[in-house]
Amino acid sequence: MNPSEPNYISPQEDIRAVEAMILAQADGYQQDLKAALDHLLASGGKRIRPTIIIYIGRMLGADPQHILTMAAAIELLHTATLVHDDLIDGSLLRRGIPTLNAQWTPGATVLTGDFLFSKAAKLAANTRSIPVIQLFTDTLATIVNGEITQMFNNRCRINRDEYYVRIYAKTASLFETSAASAALLSGVDQATTEKMSKFGNYLGMAFQIIDDILDFTGQQDTIGKPVGNDLRQGLVTLPTILFAESNPDDTAVNQLMQGDCVKNSKQLNELILAIQKSNAPRLALAEAKRFVELGIEQLADTPDGFERTQLVQIARFIVDRKL
Repeated sequence: MNPSEPNYISPQEDIRAVEAMILAQADGYQQDLKAALDHLLASGGKRIRPTIIIYIGRMLGADPQHILTMAAAIELLHTATLVHDDLIDGSLLRRGIPTLNAQWTPGATVLTGDFLFSKAAKLAANTRSIPVIQLFTDTLATIVNGEITQMFNNRCRINRDEYYVRIYAKTASLFETSAASAALLSGVDQATTEKMSKFGNYLGMAFQIIDDILDFTGQQDTIGKPVGNDLRQGLVTLPTILFAESNPDDTAVNQLMQGDCVKNSKQLNELILAIQKSNAPRLALAEAKRFVELGIEQLADTPDGFERTQLVQIARFIVDRKL
């Protein structure tokens, strides 16, 4: 739908409707759950995933109500994963605002995340699309499996292939599901659905790479954790991998190459500083931009118009964003 057409509803209005739908999920439940949901939504977020669903749904002619419901389901699922991630990582701030676990006990935080997962699943079921429900549940399993794998199998390992598998599970899978579910709800052919799925996948890969760059270049008081926190936790991301490839003789790099964590604080701080000053963040940014271009290519055969233009802009924004 073009903004110049009568009865046009702006995406901003749709996002407000999505947020209202999310808030309504706590109606009739314990009042602290409502307060938690209010806090989580008030903490901001760019709502990129639901916006992608809305634009693809509009572009491909999906039922507007089903699209809004799925957008709410995906954003609620994303919010639930953040609640658990912040607790696992010990993060006290997100986007400069206290996390839920900074104010609540671990038990209350876990249960709140569980509640959000259940409500997200209920919203996905409300689309009455079996393929969408299956995709939603498979994605949740992928995310959880990825987090467990990250905890037990991927510490202090310099392996680019493992890194891509990990960020697909952690981030790109949900972007992929966002785009694919919008296509499925639109009733388009399989080829178009696959292209939308790839569009989401590539954008999600780029999104996580940018996050991993910001882990080295962001400000601690904004990101709510020490600069280079991933590496401090033994999690090797693309900037570290690229630095290692260019500096194979570095002592700390050699240690990581052998699968050993850098435990000496001075040595670890020196490695983080060296990565910051190197070309690694810039090379990682180039990799993120490559994924974005691959994503944009998937839109080539979709209807030309306002929605496709906006999807391209979202793709470009992903590699330009700042915390």
